[in-house]
Amino acid sequence: RGLHPHLSQSPMAAVAVASPAKRAREDEAPAAAADAAKPVLYSYWRSTCSWRVRIALALKGIDYEYKAVHLLKDGGEQLKDEFAALNPMREVPALVIDGNTLTQSMSIIEYLEDTRPTAGVKLLPGSAAERAKVRAMAQMIGCDIQPVQNLRVLKRFMAEFSTQEEKDAKKLEWGKWVIETGFRGLEAALSTTAGKYACGDEVTLVDVLLVPQEYNAGRFGVDMSAFPTIARVCAAAKELPAFKAADPSEMPDKF
Repeated sequence: RGLHPHLSQSPMAAVAVASPAKRAREDEAPAAAADAAKPVLYSYWRSTCSWRVRIALALKGIDYEYKAVHLLKDGGEQLKDEFAALNPMREVPALVIDGNTLTQSMSIIEYLEDTRPTAGVKLLPGSAAERAKVRAMAQMIGCDIQPVQNLRVLKRFMAEFSTQEEKDAKKLEWGKWVIETGFRGLEAALSTTAGKYACGDEVTLVDVLLVPQEYNAGRFGVDMSAFPTIARVCAAAKELPAFKAADPSEMPDKF
């Protein structure tokens, strides 16, 4: 495909060659079928990165098939070669949509925004300056906080200690420090942008990342009274139907 077929000089052979228009229609058919297929999300119920994508899909009103990838069972299903064929980084989420296999939660969310700008909620504001501010705060979470306390880092960190008691205590200590350090900067940033939600009175990409990260803060024992703006905007976002639908408690693989 993409190469011109050799055309025989025989009149009978020429009759059998499809017209360019027909060939174009035939080439477009598989792509159209892929576009019409229901998206498939490879997710884990408590993965904050998967959770972000679930929120974005719900906000955009996109129906999808959920495929659970257990991050702990049998050493982690995401580490198996079968899943690595979808995501070489061996992490969730992965989203199969429009004939594409997409990875990295923020990239996936921006793809949804780029390809479906008028569907549901607009997650990035209009001006370049406003979009840059939203992306910067989202990256505070997605680049500076969550990756430093995710499962891969925690497992490596815990390997430095001998007893399970030490491992558990140090894991909580590390996660709490990472989140509190990041939340101090994020709280200060939100003090200049927050309205009902993180950036004004409309939900943006920041809220999509912030709600799952606040959940992680609770898991690591962070006192959210020290971060009143974060707590307030998260409470508002969690009242929205899309955020409720994407919550871990609603996932089929929860335990």
